[in-house]
Amino acid sequence: MQICVIGCGYVGLVTAVCFAEMGNRVTCVDSNAERIALLKRGISPIFEPGIEALLHSNIASGRLTFGSTLAAAVKEAEIVFIAVGTPSAADGAADVTQILAVAQALPPHLSHPAIIVCKSTAPVGTACRVQSILDERSAGVQHRVVSNPEFLKEGDALNDFMRPDRIIIGTDDKGAQRVMHQLYEPFVRNHDRIMFMSRRAAEMTKYAANAFLATKISFMNEMAAFCDEFAVDVEQVRKGIGADQRIGHHFIYAGCGYGGSCFPKDIRAMLHMADGQGTRMPILEAVEARNQTQKEWLFRSLQSSLGQDLRGLTVAIWGLAFKPGTDDIRDAPSRVLIESLLAAGARIQAFDPIAADNIARCYAMAVDNGQLKLGEEPYAVLNNADALVLVTEWKQFRQPDFALMRSLMRRPLLLDGRNQYDPQMVERAGFAYQGVGRPAIRTQLAVLRRAG
Repeated sequence: MQICVIGCGYVGLVTAVCFAEMGNRVTCVDSNAERIALLKRGISPIFEPGIEALLHSNIASGRLTFGSTLAAAVKEAEIVFIAVGTPSAADGAADVTQILAVAQALPPHLSHPAIIVCKSTAPVGTACRVQSILDERSAGVQHRVVSNPEFLKEGDALNDFMRPDRIIIGTDDKGAQRVMHQLYEPFVRNHDRIMFMSRRAAEMTKYAANAFLATKISFMNEMAAFCDEFAVDVEQVRKGIGADQRIGHHFIYAGCGYGGSCFPKDIRAMLHMADGQGTRMPILEAVEARNQTQKEWLFRSLQSSLGQDLRGLTVAIWGLAFKPGTDDIRDAPSRVLIESLLAAGARIQAFDPIAADNIARCYAMAVDNGQLKLGEEPYAVLNNADALVLVTEWKQFRQPDFALMRSLMRRPLLLDGRNQYDPQMVERAGFAYQGVGRPAIRTQLAVLRRAG
């Protein structure tokens, strides 16, 4: 099929390379000329494991091309995917300005009927708004608008696209259903996971899925705080409830909060949609509030262990991205910690294998004045540190050399924001350990006193 993808960001680029890999001819268009120049050279503007290999092979085959001109990109397209950004506005609403701008720009360049697919996450009713714009401006040419939300995990997006759990297609048009089924059939040959529903239901499904996953995370973090009150290890509770198949083990890990481009933005957008309808969503309000509180847990724990005044102390941070496998720092817990430490006058030494450059750009002043130092390897940032905070559970942090760590640090305090380590093993290595919802070991305070 001849496909055009408008928007070469995270969703658009993954969509384009995966469709090209299945033999389609895909043209990507983006208004960012620098991004297009990189892509033409096979350089991905986003970090996603495996994506550059697919870029190179599909550019070489001629199935994947990039351009900056909308007219040329859609000239022969049978299907046009809109995959532009929908950032959060100041009031929490999803800003659909870019989607509507694309809808307004398309008609002069589409003289033939096409299927227009809304791939961007957008509020319920957006696809219908796009349909109305096209109907008004297309001079008798009938385009069919489909909602086809993405369900991609950063760090595993290619696998999610190529082996999907489900493919949601929102349209009541039988012709559009046939074409979309044909397009996605190669991805679900073993088991047809394509689900058709109305456009509005498809848009709501995307929001509902993310809201439920975010709720599971915030629920477990709430339970972790409750476990603290009773000296109960939340990890034991997690394993116990996860064995129930109705609950499962996914997304019930206590930690320092969720971040990224999806959950925070989508929860805020849903709350804004509810407000627009004159209603409330108390559960999601609580999910959002708990997550904000959870992100502050790291700083509060440092103050609890080291004292309220952190001026002059050095805090090491392992992991800056909101999750492993990505360089995305949007709404990352690390940023809440960094900003609190900077305001408190502490020095920061941080390492992340991928996301350090993005943090450097966000906190350029702190980097320039030396309050924030970004190391090139994990052990280097431990020199003379008064505490180590694990924020992102990259694999390379799973089995560190605790003896080396202890020898480098001024004080042996380890805050485990992802409950990655065995508290007793860490204590035997000479550290004071604190996890999320994990009871403190009584000897830890004595360890800190001796070190201090």
